[in-house]
Amino acid sequence: MGDFADQKTAIEREFPGWLVWRSDAGRWYATRSGDLTDAQLQAGYAMTVASDDADGLRGLLRDQSRRDAEDR
Repeated sequence: MGDFADQKTAIEREFPGWLVWRSDAGRWYATRSGDLTDAQLQAGYAMTVASDDADGLRGLLRDQSRRDAEDR
């Protein structure tokens, strides 16, 4: 898929509430734009997730989205 900016935009559209960036070393990160409660953190929710590539990051964000959906 296209360059970083295009992939970043696509991931952020697919997973609202997450901000995506890539480190100088090329690792992909996403951080929640909102806060989590202590209970959510203890239950395994993450403020930031990291992966070696965009597809891996999407997988981690899907896992977090499932947690969000189960919590509703």
